[in-house]
Amino acid sequence: MGKTWHIYRNSLRVILLSGVLSFMLLLSGCGQTEERSRTDSSDANPSEKAETVENGSSGEEDYTLETKVMDVINDPVFGDYGRLIFPVDRTIDEDLELQDVGEILTWYNNVNPDRTVEIANYLKDQVESGEQIFYDIYTDEEKAEDPDKKNTGLFFFRGEPGAKTAVINAGGGFVYVAAMHDSFPHAMELSQKGYNAFALIYRPGADTACEDLARAIAFLHENADELQIDMTDYSLWGGSAGARMAAWLGSYGTAAFGEKEYPAPAAVIMEYTGLSDVTGNEPPTYACVGTNDGIASYRSMKDYISRIQENGTDAEIQVFDGLRHGFGLGEGTVAEGWIDEAVSFWERNAGSE
Repeated sequence: MGKTWHIYRNSLRVILLSGVLSFMLLLSGCGQTEERSRTDSSDANPSEKAETVENGSSGEEDYTLETKVMDVINDPVFGDYGRLIFPVDRTIDEDLELQDVGEILTWYNNVNPDRTVEIANYLKDQVESGEQIFYDIYTDEEKAEDPDKKNTGLFFFRGEPGAKTAVINAGGGFVYVAAMHDSFPHAMELSQKGYNAFALIYRPGADTACEDLARAIAFLHENADELQIDMTDYSLWGGSAGARMAAWLGSYGTAAFGEKEYPAPAAVIMEYTGLSDVTGNEPPTYACVGTNDGIASYRSMKDYISRIQENGTDAEIQVFDGLRHGFGLGEGTVAEGWIDEAVSFWERNAGSE
């Protein structure tokens, strides 16, 4: 009972903080003016920049920087799940283009428009080549009983058959899911390294988000053979609110959130979150954050990692000078390449007892 109350107390605190932050942003008008990535060069021709996309094909049918977000969502190739590629809990203007997706990703910075186009084309190419990229985690009966569960699922970025698995959780203050910047890019990078990566779309709210992550972990264990993935020594990743999800599931386990008990992850990889409570049950944990983060204090994160280390668990943190909240992969910034360090940390702890 103590653990459960502890989780719910923390969940309430997170939800209240999200509400305060949302109100402040509405007052300041910052919600629609996200910082662009340093890689977004204004003197480049948008059509030329998006003409050739890695892992995609080139041609007039490809998405470009000027493609409307709604055209991607409504592309018949994606069927009903196209709406989940972008935040279903954000209002998306009919004229919003892929190059301006940062405008709807509240709290996020360094959004890379070229990466957005690359991911959209990758997903389309995968489907057109016959690959299944989206998996429901709830049955039709469960979704009928709770319609909010229709807005959940896993996007699969395939690596090598039988390779280790990562589950990535985007943030969004438990108000929405910022997958296009905070989980899809990470999943793509990991798949290109050979790992099998899944980006979770979950229900906003700390408790429901953790329930969905627990279900996703259960789904992957139960379907590992069919998916051709290895769930031994899997890793949980997350940014901001998604990092809290990864940490909570790592510390409390799937049984605390309604599923049967599955093995703990070999590593938790977390970006920019203010989580401070240490249970003593943390898996090996890697963290990174910027010094100019006004939401997640780098000092608090350093203290969090230090206390995990004091418990005898492997943990490390990278602090990047000058970066604000929500830098994602950090492309074009001092944080670029942090994901390689995180992968090395995960590999180092794979197989640990």
